[in-house]
Order: sequence, then C-alpha cells, then structure tokens
Amino acid sequence: MFCLKSISFITLIIYVVKCCSLSDLPWLFLKRLVMLQRTARSVKCSSSDGTEDSEWADDQEAESDCPQSVNPLDILTAFAVPLLLPNSDNNQITLMLWAMRDIVKKYRPHTLSDASAFVEERIALSELPLVSFVRLGRCNISKSEILNKLLSNPQQYTDTFVHFNMDCGNISKKISDGLVEISWYLPCGNKNIDVFPEPVAIANLRGDIQNFETQYTFLCEASTAVFVFFESQLLDSQLISVPSQKSMPQLFFVGDSNNNSIKATVSKLNLKKSNFIFKDRQNDADFVEKIQRKLQDAIKNNNHKMSVVRLAEIALNLGILVDEDAEECQRAKASADEITSKINDILQFKKKELVEDYKHELLMQKNKLREEQCTKDMSTTMSYFISAISKPERAYFLKWLRIALENKSHEVLPQLRELYKQKCQDVCGNKKEIAELDKKISSSSLGVEHFIREMSQLYEAAVSLPEDALYRKQLEHLPKLCAQLLLDGFLLELVDGDSSNIPVKWITSVFSELNTLVEPENKIMVVTVLGVQSSGKSTLLNTMFGVQFAVSSGRCTRGAFIHLIKVTEECKAELQCDYIVIIDTEGLKSPELAQLDNSYEHDNELATLVVGLSDVTIVNIAMENSTEMKDILQIIVHAFLRMEEIGKKHKCLFVHQNVADVSAHVSNMRDRKFLLEQLDEMTQAAAKMENKLEVKKFTNVMNYDTETGDHYIPGLWHGNPPMAPVSIGYSESVYALKKHIMEIFKDYNPSDIKEFLQWTKDLWTAVKFEKFIFSFRNSLVADAYMKLCTEYNRWDWTLRKQMHTWALDAETNILNHGKFESSEQCTIEDVHCHSLREAEAELSKGQDEIIDKIQSYYEQGEGHVELVESYRQDFINSAKSLKTELSNSVRIKLDAAVSRRNGMMKVEGIKKTYMDTMEKKVLDLLKDCRENKSDMSDSMLDEAFEKMWQETVRTLSYTVLKPQDIMTRVLHNLRKNLQPRGSSMAQNNFLSKDCWEFVERKRESKDDYDDTYIREILNMIDEKLKAHEDLKLKEDFELSLKLYICGFASREFQKIHNQFIQENNPRTALENKTSNTNSLVSD
Repeated sequence: MFCLKSISFITLIIYVVKCCSLSDLPWLFLKRLVMLQRTARSVKCSSSDGTEDSEWADDQEAESDCPQSVNPLDILTAFAVPLLLPNSDNNQITLMLWAMRDIVKKYRPHTLSDASAFVEERIALSELPLVSFVRLGRCNISKSEILNKLLSNPQQYTDTFVHFNMDCGNISKKISDGLVEISWYLPCGNKNIDVFPEPVAIANLRGDIQNFETQYTFLCEASTAVFVFFESQLLDSQLISVPSQKSMPQLFFVGDSNNNSIKATVSKLNLKKSNFIFKDRQNDADFVEKIQRKLQDAIKNNNHKMSVVRLAEIALNLGILVDEDAEECQRAKASADEITSKINDILQFKKKELVEDYKHELLMQKNKLREEQCTKDMSTTMSYFISAISKPERAYFLKWLRIALENKSHEVLPQLRELYKQKCQDVCGNKKEIAELDKKISSSSLGVEHFIREMSQLYEAAVSLPEDALYRKQLEHLPKLCAQLLLDGFLLELVDGDSSNIPVKWITSVFSELNTLVEPENKIMVVTVLGVQSSGKSTLLNTMFGVQFAVSSGRCTRGAFIHLIKVTEECKAELQCDYIVIIDTEGLKSPELAQLDNSYEHDNELATLVVGLSDVTIVNIAMENSTEMKDILQIIVHAFLRMEEIGKKHKCLFVHQNVADVSAHVSNMRDRKFLLEQLDEMTQAAAKMENKLEVKKFTNVMNYDTETGDHYIPGLWHGNPPMAPVSIGYSESVYALKKHIMEIFKDYNPSDIKEFLQWTKDLWTAVKFEKFIFSFRNSLVADAYMKLCTEYNRWDWTLRKQMHTWALDAETNILNHGKFESSEQCTIEDVHCHSLREAEAELSKGQDEIIDKIQSYYEQGEGHVELVESYRQDFINSAKSLKTELSNSVRIKLDAAVSRRNGMMKVEGIKKTYMDTMEKKVLDLLKDCRENKSDMSDSMLDEAFEKMWQETVRTLSYTVLKPQDIMTRVLHNLRKNLQPRGSSMAQNNFLSKDCWEFVERKRESKDDYDDTYIREILNMIDEKLKAHEDLKLKEDFELSLKLYICGFASREFQKIHNQFIQENNPRTALENKTSNTNSLVSD
C-alpha cells in the first residue's frame, strides 16, 4: 500500500515517463491515476522474472500474446474499486470500507418528482440493490466485457471492468484472483440515456467460485440477485446451493448455449427456466439487453437493499477483516464522534462552540474583544479537537471528522434547498425570508476548516496576553501543530472564507514554525489558480499536482487555501526549490456576492493578494472567452502600480477549459493579440493615473507571452455524467501544462519561507489600505471616474468658494446691524431670516447648476463616460448633499454672527449704564467726602469698584464661540484630496511661497478659520503639480509636499482661530473696559 502524502508527486511528473521494470510499474500507474487517465490500468513493462505462459483464468481464457506485460488487475482496478481484497501471502480477505468512505456521488433517479432535483450522498452509506456477477468454471462468454456493455449506454461505452479484449487483458493474473470489485450505475435523469432508471451497485468476483467459496457466500448473503456465468459441465456443483441456508438471493445462470445435459441438471435441481439466460446465436447487443431486463425484474421483485457500511456485519461473520477496524482508526473515530455527536443544529453549534470565530473588528475594539475572548474558557469541543490532532492517528481523525461533518451538512442542505426553491417560486414570497434562508444555507456548511480557523482565533486571542500569562503558554504549541499538518499534506487556510481576512499573527507563527521544521530546506515556488466560480480551478490543481482541494459543482471554495508539496532530491537541482506551494482561491464573480455593493472590491482584493504572492498564476477561463477575467487582471496591474514593489514579476498563464479544437491555438491568435492590446491600453491608463508613464505595456508588470502563455484543455468528461469517464484529452493537456510550469520554475529564483511570510504581511497591509481602485470593475472605469471626479470637484469648489464669500458678506451685515442706521425699522432677527432665505436661494441655484453640468458631461460622451453611467445618480446625490452641507454651514455661521452681535450690543448697553452709574456714584462719593470731610485712598476706590464690577458681570449671560480642532479638520480635507491616490507614499520636504502668503493674508483679515482655506491651498498645490507634469513627480512627493504645507497651515490656522474666538468673546470685550472705567472713577 502506498501513502500518497509520502510520495513526491514532482518525481512522478518529471521522471516516471515509461515503465522499464516491475518496480517502475506502480509509480507509472500512480502517475496516470492522479492525472485522471482512464488508461492508467493499461501499462506494459518488461518482466524481470522472464516469460511465463499460462492461460487466462478469468472470463474467456487463452494463450498470452504479451509475455512481457503485466495484467492490469495485478496493479489495481481503478474504475471498479476493490470491495474484497485478498492477501496472497496469508489468504486473508479484507473489506475495503475505509477506502470507500471518501467517495461522494450525485445522481438523478427517475423517481424524483422534480426534474431538476438530484441526490448527493456518500456511496458507502447509500442503500442500494446489490447485484453480483460470478463465474463457475470456464465460460466462453467474457463476463467482464458483458458487464461493461451492461452498464454502458451504446453511445458512451466505458471499460469499467478489466476484460480479456483490453490492452494486456489476456495476460495471466498472479495476485488478483479472488478480488471482488464493486461499481455503481448512477442515472442522470434522462430516459433516453439511462440504462437503469434507479441506481444499482454491481459486484464482480474475479476467479472461479469453486476456489473462492468465502467471497461467493459473502456476495450471496449481500446481494439482491446473483448472475452465475457457468460452464455447462459444472452446473450440478453443490456450490450453487451454498447460500441456501440463509437468505437466498435470486440466482440467474448465464451460458453460451442450451443443451440436453443442462436441461437434465435443471430438472434435477428444480431450477426454473426463467433463471437461465443463454446467448445462443444472439449478438452481444441483444444478449446484453436480455440480461438488463432480467436484472431490472430481479430488482423490482426484491426490495432487498444494502450499503457498503452494512456489508461489514456480513464480513465479520464470515471471518473477513474490515480495513477500518484497525486500532488507530477506531481511536480516531471515537474522537471524531465525541465532537460530532453534539451537533444537532449546525448553526447553533457554530454559535455556541466556535465562539472565537474571527470577524472584521474595528481597530479600536480589537483589544477589548481579544480580552473578552481570553476570559472565556475554551469549549469542550475545541479541547477534544486539539487533543485529537496532537495524537499519532490524527490523519484518521481528520478524515473521520470531515466525513461526519459532511454527512451532517448533507442531512440539512436538501431540505433547506427545497424550501428555498419553494419560497423563490412563490410570487408573493417574502424577500426577507428568502434572504434569511439563503444565509442559513451558506451557514449550514461545517468542515474541518472551521475548527482550524477557531484554533487560529484561540491562538490570536492568547498572544494578545502578556508573555507570562498561563493561557498563552497553554496554546503556544498550536502553530507548530498546524505546521506539522501542513507538512503531512493537509490544507492551511490563508484567507478566512467567512470574513475575508488574514489572521496575521497566526499565519506568521505557523510559517515561522514551518521554517524551523524544514530549515535549511526552505526554498519555495508558488503557484496560484484564479477563475470564476465553478470553472474547474480546484479540479485542475488536483489533476495537476495530486492534491485534494474540495471539488463539486456549486460546492465552492471560500477564501484561499495553501497546500505544500515536497520536492525530492532528484528534482531539486532542476526546480531549484524544496517545496511547491499551491494556492487555491474561491471563485471570482460569485452570484451570491454579485448583489453586494462591494463585490468588485472583494474579488479585486483577493486576486491582487494571491497573484502578488505567486511565481506563476494560472488564469482559468471557461471556453475561449477571456473577457470574464480581463477586468480582474486590469485591477491587479493597477493595484501593483499603486503599491510598493514586492520584488517579483509574476508569470501569467491562461488556461482555456472545454476547448477541444486542435486548431484553437492558431485560430485564437488574433483574439490573444486583441486581449493583450486591451490589457496594454488599460495598463497605460492606470500608469497615467498613477503618474508612472514609464509603464507602457501589460508585460511591464506581468510576464505573459502570447505564443506560450495560453493552454487549451478539452472538457473533463468523456460523455454525460455521472457515468461518463474522464477524458484522456483532459488529463494529457493538464500534464502538458504541468510540464510547462516545471520548465518555468527552472528560470525563476525561489524565495524562502521567511520571505514568503514577509511578502504576505506586506501585501496584505497594502491591500487593506488600498480601497479606491479595488471598488471599480476595471482601470478604464476608474480612469473615467477620476476624470468625472476632477470635474465635479471643480464645480464643488466653485460653489463652496462662492458661498464662503457670500457668508462673509452676510456675517458683516449682521455684525454691523444698527451701527450706521436705526435698528427699529428692521430688527437683527429680520436680517437673520432674510439672510437665511437668500442663502437657500443661492444654494438652490448652485445645486441646479452643478446638476446641469453633470447631465451635460454625460451627454457629451467624452472620456469613456458611458462606463460610469451607474455613478450618474451618485454625483447628482452628491450635489444635493453639498447643498445640505453648505446650508447647515451657512446657518451655523449666521447664528453665530447673530449671537456675537447680540452679545456686543449687550456689552455696549452695559458699558453705557455703568458709565452713567459710575458718574453718579462718583459725584455722590465726592459729596459725602466733602460733607464728612474725609478722603478715600486709591486702594479703597479700587476695592469698591472691583466689588461692584464683579457683582454686575455675574448677572450677565454670554454666548461663547465653540473652539474647533483645526488640525483634525485639515487632515480630513487632506484625506479627501488624496483618496484617489495610491496606498504607499514616503516623506519629502518642499516650500511654496504662495501658500505662506495665502495664510498671512487670512491672518491679516482677522476672519475665523473656514474649511475653504485648506481646500484653496490644496487646489493651489494640485494646479502647480499639474502644470509640471513633464517632471514626472512621484505620488510620494505629492503626499510629502501636502503633508508639510498642511502641517504648517493647520498650526497657523489654529492660532488664527484661537485669536478670533478671544477677540470676539463678549465677556473679554467687557473686561477690556474695566481698566478705563476704573481710571475714570479714580480721577
């Protein structure tokens, strides 16, 4: 037995090309098997033991014509899988139940009322009628060949079972006699194609039942019917009555012709004529049709059904071993059952047991949430899980757990899907209920990745604690455990499929431990596949590298997963690396995400991340149409232009699936050239936006060759599933692609694990901070949007500046009210109301003008404006929002002006009253002094005045202007100005005399700070930079310049604002009169 995880598949790719000796044969077979080649069984090699002529011992025997070949059954039966496997060393038989646990089949029986419905279940658990085929003596009819025709549609013949007329089928078998194979016929739901309307299991015993009585007894006890291909001289054998002691199956005897001796035996054994099928002079087609009718009648007349799991009971009674009864396997099963036995409702289980599942938190809440995580005890389920994967039998455990979890999901999902279908068909269906049901379907999947994800969150919560914390020390071993799983061939989740996030601390620790485990053999090459949902990405990787990414139509990968493949010593010299890292991603353009506003952002972020990490990116395309991926590639290139270089030029390969035309490469030459021209145009547009004019072509960023960068792969299936075999053309084309990738590796310098980890962290940081470009479908849309934004910002600035000037005039009118004319005819409240009405009129006029300009911009049709048609209403709404914003701003300013004017008027009234009062008191004081002939010193006068002043001031109320944080306001405006710029910039120094002069003019005007000031400065900088485009200034220079100037300006504007508040405080103005009044009193 071979352990696939211990085999370097890269060795198979390069070195195992042909079979020269018996020792090469298993490797060549394994290579073909992983390549999904249906010719995997037909291998030839020179026999080291010399020739040994013998007769064919199965079906129809004959002299061997290929003495230097090996019978396919002596390797492994790849299409019909082994059910009972004999051991030639000790004659012990093993039921291969564990080996079949992973097989999941989908089919559409005719009994389903809904023509679009289907059944999906693990074949080991399926309760199906089992029909067995055996041989008694030598028969002139090839049993296995007849079986193949029995299970095949005439237009879709498949060699399910090895037979005499196959390549090497006439070679004598040495170890496969006594083998019982099993296969399944699964209908597709089409009455014109299906051979049987319902699924049926077919068992085939290799060899003569006279020599394998145990296997024959097993099949008789398990089967609904048994078909015996017999030699007429042996028909009276007692073997046919062996199973009669127990439940007797329906026995059918198949022979080449009828004769008198057979008739005598039939009479002697009390057999019915209906139990016999004779070929006579019939051709194979009529003969097979006769057997098919008998088989269908047998199933119809006997409701006996059996699952592979239940076969274990029969096997144990007959002394047959069951492969999964091994001690390690049973211990692992007990551990898995400990977890899955608690799961009654998947949604409730995930909420209760996986409490630390990572979600996108705001940065300010993150530490608090981590503290809350650490205060909660680890759930019992997670304790069992961590304990189980720490044991030697963890491979058994993870498979048992995966099988059990998928079974749980299979129990729930069919009902939910049926309910969802009913809700959608209901015209009056509640959209909210449908949405909730859709969410429930998505949340009803539970796999091993959820437990690994939970483990990562337990770790991330623990490492947020102090280093000496007990909880942290208890979980510090988890990354090493996960690194060992990665080395054992299990997947590691790189991007969380639910929250679209990378748990950076966890990934860092896992890769650090991985590096420690493999160092110094830590050189890696990275391969990624990108494509739309359900386009066959995971199947492509599985076929190409022998890995096991989850595959199924509609069962889509979420997030991104990593698989590690070890390169053996023989290959390291050529590939220059120790490991190959395979990254499988979720499908882009997912229907469930398409309805969300940020669906472009999600796809673009994920694609940019994985492409940035890869040495080779396989762009998987359905058919010959590359349009579906063109937009994604443009955004990736644009993102790379905006972000820092990470030291790689990424190789890009296009794989066109389902293209069988041999002339596809030549026929699509013009299409490839046109695609490259489009990508070049998009790249130039992106480079212009980012002011990187040296980038002219797509190939300046991505390594792509129109001659060698495209592979055309025919469809996966040769015929109509589920009974169709894999196309040989598919496996051979994938093999050619694989060899091309290996050749590419030879020209690349590998990175080590530490570098890969650092790139992952840097790239993820850049992706998180890059929001602008990811929100667009492609670079042309982004460019068109930028042009429209530029125009809109100009219109926006014009109205803001106009309203700022108007507001200054209105404030001046309010502050001067009553100074030069009588205020009795028109009160300050009248002026205030009139100003507000006038402001609304001005704003409405300005809003209408902007909306008219927006409509005119779209009507002129320049600058690819049609690409941003969907944003038209957004800009119109922005104009309306601008009006509302400015209206509130003007109202606040006018209200403040009124308050200031009222305060000043009150101060002036108090001043006049106090002056009159003081004059009267002074006269009274002088009079008292004369009458009493006493003098008051200056200090006594000062004390009396201060007392009177403070008592009076306390009775007054003031409206004080609220101070603003000018630095925050400036930064807010700077971020808005830089929003369309790139995500990675540095610092530089620069001086601008015009900006300083502008600040000084505002200081001299003694007006309060307004946001239009900083916008004016930013506009001045933009205009000057635009005027010097020929200098090709980098975006980091632009940011440094703006940061420097805005930093200076914000400090000066804060001083101006503080001075304005101080000078316009009514109480301050009143207190400034204190010294003058006091002097008057003293005088």
